[in-house]
Amino acid sequence: MTQPALFIEPPAAPAEPSTRGWEQISAPGALICIKRSFLGPVAATKLLRRLIDVVPWRQDKIKIFGKEHDLPRLQQWYGDPGQVYLWSGIEMRPLPWIPELLEVREAVQRATKRDFNSVLLNYYRDGNDTVSWHADDEPGLGLSPFIASLSVGAERDFLLRRTDDKTEKRNIKLTHGSLLVMGGETQGNWQHAIPRRKRVTEPRVNLTFREFE
Repeated sequence: MTQPALFIEPPAAPAEPSTRGWEQISAPGALICIKRSFLGPVAATKLLRRLIDVVPWRQDKIKIFGKEHDLPRLQQWYGDPGQVYLWSGIEMRPLPWIPELLEVREAVQRATKRDFNSVLLNYYRDGNDTVSWHADDEPGLGLSPFIASLSVGAERDFLLRRTDDKTEKRNIKLTHGSLLVMGGETQGNWQHAIPRRKRVTEPRVNLTFREFE
Protein backbone atom coordinates (compact mmCIF):
# COMPACT_ATOMS: atom_id res chain seq x y z
CA MET A 1 0.00 0.00 0.00
CA THR A 2 1.33 3.46 -0.95
CA GLN A 3 2.23 5.73 1.96
CA PRO A 4 0.41 9.10 2.06
CA ALA A 5 2.72 11.89 0.94
CA LEU A 6 2.55 13.67 4.29
CA PHE A 7 1.73 10.72 6.55
CA ILE A 8 -1.48 12.35 7.79
CA GLU A 9 -3.47 9.77 9.72
CA PRO A 10 -7.17 9.57 8.76
CA PRO A 11 -9.70 9.29 11.59
CA ALA A 12 -10.51 5.75 12.68
CA ALA A 13 -14.24 6.29 12.10
CA PRO A 14 -16.62 9.13 11.20
CA ALA A 15 -17.01 11.44 14.16
CA GLU A 16 -18.91 14.52 15.20
CA PRO A 17 -16.99 17.83 15.03
CA SER A 18 -14.64 17.96 18.01
CA THR A 19 -13.10 20.89 19.86
CA ARG A 20 -10.20 18.75 21.05
CA GLY A 21 -6.87 20.50 20.45
CA TRP A 22 -8.47 23.79 19.39
CA GLU A 23 -7.84 27.08 21.18
CA GLN A 24 -10.44 29.83 20.77
CA ILE A 25 -9.11 33.37 20.39
CA SER A 26 -11.03 35.97 22.37
CA ALA A 27 -12.05 38.72 19.93
CA PRO A 28 -15.48 40.43 20.06
CA GLY A 29 -17.47 39.94 16.89
CA ALA A 30 -15.17 37.21 15.59
CA LEU A 31 -14.95 33.43 15.51
CA ILE A 32 -11.26 32.53 15.47
CA CYS A 33 -9.69 29.24 16.56
CA ILE A 34 -6.22 27.75 16.22
CA LYS A 35 -4.94 24.19 16.37
CA ARG A 36 -1.21 24.45 16.94
CA SER A 37 -0.43 20.77 16.44
CA PHE A 38 -2.43 20.20 13.27
CA LEU A 39 0.71 18.93 11.48
CA GLY A 40 3.61 17.39 13.35
CA PRO A 41 7.08 18.89 12.83
CA VAL A 42 8.26 16.21 10.38
CA ALA A 43 5.16 16.44 8.16
CA ALA A 44 5.15 20.26 8.34
CA THR A 45 8.82 20.50 7.33
CA LYS A 46 8.31 18.03 4.50
CA LEU A 47 5.35 20.04 3.20
CA LEU A 48 7.27 23.33 3.44
CA ARG A 49 10.22 22.03 1.46
CA ARG A 50 8.04 20.33 -1.12
CA LEU A 51 5.92 23.42 -1.79
CA ILE A 52 8.94 25.71 -2.06
CA ASP A 53 10.40 23.33 -4.66
CA VAL A 54 7.39 22.41 -6.81
CA VAL A 55 5.07 25.43 -6.82
CA PRO A 56 5.66 27.83 -9.76
CA TRP A 57 5.71 30.90 -7.54
CA ARG A 58 4.51 34.25 -8.94
CA GLN A 59 6.09 37.63 -8.30
CA ASP A 60 3.09 39.89 -8.79
CA LYS A 61 3.10 43.66 -8.77
CA ILE A 62 0.71 46.04 -7.07
CA LYS A 63 0.00 49.71 -7.74
CA ILE A 64 0.48 52.16 -4.87
CA PHE A 65 -0.25 55.84 -5.61
CA GLY A 66 0.01 55.10 -9.34
CA LYS A 67 3.40 53.36 -9.16
CA GLU A 68 4.01 49.63 -9.55
CA HIS A 69 5.85 47.77 -6.80
CA ASP A 70 6.74 44.12 -6.32
CA LEU A 71 4.36 42.41 -3.93
CA PRO A 72 6.44 41.76 -0.76
CA ARG A 73 5.98 37.97 -1.00
CA LEU A 74 5.49 35.31 -3.66
CA GLN A 75 2.13 33.67 -4.27
CA GLN A 76 0.16 31.12 -6.27
CA TRP A 77 -3.48 30.10 -6.66
CA TYR A 78 -4.83 26.55 -6.97
CA GLY A 79 -8.44 25.49 -7.29
CA ASP A 80 -11.27 23.87 -9.13
CA PRO A 81 -11.75 24.95 -12.77
CA GLY A 82 -13.20 28.43 -13.12
CA GLN A 83 -12.27 29.66 -9.63
CA VAL A 84 -10.56 32.85 -10.79
CA TYR A 85 -9.30 35.10 -7.99
CA LEU A 86 -9.31 38.88 -8.56
CA TRP A 87 -7.90 41.32 -6.03
CA SER A 88 -6.21 44.76 -6.25
CA GLY A 89 -6.02 44.50 -10.04
CA ILE A 90 -4.31 41.08 -9.94
CA GLU A 91 -5.99 38.20 -11.78
CA MET A 92 -5.10 34.68 -10.65
CA ARG A 93 -6.39 31.76 -12.69
CA PRO A 94 -6.33 28.47 -10.79
CA LEU A 95 -3.66 25.89 -11.38
CA PRO A 96 -4.91 22.29 -11.14
CA TRP A 97 -4.59 20.67 -7.73
CA ILE A 98 -1.34 18.80 -7.09
CA PRO A 99 -1.25 15.63 -4.90
CA GLU A 100 0.31 17.41 -1.92
CA LEU A 101 -2.40 20.06 -1.85
CA LEU A 102 -5.19 17.53 -2.36
CA GLU A 103 -4.00 15.57 0.67
CA VAL A 104 -3.70 18.65 2.83
CA ARG A 105 -7.12 19.88 1.70
CA GLU A 106 -8.68 16.56 2.67
CA ALA A 107 -7.10 16.73 6.13
CA VAL A 108 -8.21 20.37 6.62
CA GLN A 109 -11.75 19.49 5.51
CA ARG A 110 -11.88 16.64 8.03
CA ALA A 111 -10.67 18.91 10.81
CA THR A 112 -13.06 21.78 10.04
CA LYS A 113 -16.06 19.85 8.65
CA ARG A 114 -16.11 22.31 5.74
CA ASP A 115 -15.46 21.98 1.99
CA PHE A 116 -12.95 24.10 0.06
CA ASN A 117 -12.62 24.59 -3.69
CA SER A 118 -9.52 26.81 -3.77
CA VAL A 119 -6.36 27.72 -1.90
CA LEU A 120 -4.10 30.77 -1.95
CA LEU A 121 -0.44 30.04 -1.23
CA ASN A 122 1.83 32.79 0.08
CA TYR A 123 5.60 32.29 0.28
CA TYR A 124 7.33 34.54 2.81
CA ARG A 125 11.02 34.10 1.99
CA ASP A 126 12.12 35.69 5.26
CA GLY A 127 10.96 38.32 7.75
CA ASN A 128 11.12 41.08 5.14
CA ASP A 129 8.14 39.59 3.30
CA THR A 130 4.79 40.83 4.57
CA VAL A 131 1.09 41.23 3.94
CA SER A 132 -0.61 44.54 4.76
CA TRP A 133 -3.88 45.11 6.61
CA HIS A 134 -6.85 43.57 4.83
CA ALA A 135 -9.93 41.37 5.26
CA ASP A 136 -10.76 38.26 3.26
CA ASP A 137 -14.15 39.64 2.27
CA GLU A 138 -14.34 39.15 -1.50
CA PRO A 139 -17.99 38.94 -2.68
CA GLY A 140 -17.59 35.35 -3.90
CA LEU A 141 -16.88 34.17 -0.35
CA GLY A 142 -20.41 34.95 0.83
CA LEU A 143 -21.68 36.97 3.79
CA SER A 144 -19.76 34.98 6.44
CA PRO A 145 -16.51 33.74 4.86
CA PHE A 146 -14.91 30.67 6.41
CA ILE A 147 -11.12 30.65 5.96
CA ALA A 148 -8.77 27.85 7.04
CA SER A 149 -5.14 28.97 7.15
CA LEU A 150 -2.30 26.45 7.49
CA SER A 151 1.22 27.70 8.35
CA VAL A 152 4.47 25.82 7.80
CA GLY A 153 7.92 27.24 8.38
CA ALA A 154 9.13 30.18 10.44
CA GLU A 155 6.89 31.43 13.24
CA ARG A 156 5.29 34.76 12.32
CA ASP A 157 3.07 37.26 14.10
CA PHE A 158 -0.53 37.35 12.87
CA LEU A 159 -1.97 40.74 13.83
CA LEU A 160 -5.67 41.51 14.08
CA ARG A 161 -7.38 44.88 14.57
CA ARG A 162 -11.02 45.94 14.79
CA THR A 163 -12.26 47.80 11.72
CA ASP A 164 -14.25 50.23 13.89
CA ASP A 165 -11.59 50.68 16.58
CA LYS A 166 -8.05 50.24 15.31
CA THR A 167 -6.65 50.51 18.86
CA GLU A 168 -8.18 47.11 19.70
CA LYS A 169 -5.70 44.52 18.50
CA ARG A 170 -4.68 40.89 18.92
CA ASN A 171 -1.39 39.12 18.13
CA ILE A 172 -1.44 35.39 17.40
CA LYS A 173 1.80 33.45 16.97
CA LEU A 174 1.45 31.26 13.89
CA THR A 175 3.70 28.31 14.63
CA HIS A 176 5.08 25.57 12.38
CA GLY A 177 2.22 23.22 11.47
CA SER A 178 -0.59 25.30 13.00
CA LEU A 179 -4.07 25.63 11.52
CA LEU A 180 -6.01 28.87 12.08
CA VAL A 181 -9.70 29.16 11.17
CA MET A 182 -11.74 32.34 10.87
CA GLY A 183 -15.51 32.24 10.50
CA GLY A 184 -18.70 34.00 11.48
CA GLU A 185 -18.45 37.80 11.22
CA THR A 186 -14.66 37.91 11.54
CA GLN A 187 -13.97 39.41 8.12
CA GLY A 188 -16.58 42.12 8.58
CA ASN A 189 -15.34 43.20 12.00
CA TRP A 190 -11.58 42.59 11.91
CA GLN A 191 -8.61 43.07 9.57
CA HIS A 192 -5.40 41.06 9.71
CA ALA A 193 -1.76 41.44 8.64
CA ILE A 194 1.66 39.77 8.74
CA PRO A 195 4.16 42.51 9.72
CA ARG A 196 7.83 42.75 8.82
CA ARG A 197 10.14 41.02 11.29
CA LYS A 198 13.82 41.52 10.41
CA ARG A 199 14.96 38.98 13.00
CA VAL A 200 13.19 36.19 11.03
CA THR A 201 15.62 34.61 8.55
CA GLU A 202 13.77 31.38 7.69
CA PRO A 203 10.99 30.91 5.10
CA ARG A 204 7.29 30.37 5.72
CA VAL A 205 4.52 29.14 3.44
CA ASN A 206 0.89 29.86 4.26
CA LEU A 207 -2.05 28.03 2.68
CA THR A 208 -5.45 29.72 2.98
CA PHE A 209 -8.26 27.39 1.94
CA ARG A 210 -11.48 29.03 0.75
CA GLU A 211 -14.91 28.13 -0.64
CA PHE A 212 -15.94 30.45 -3.46
CA GLU A 213 -19.57 30.36 -4.51
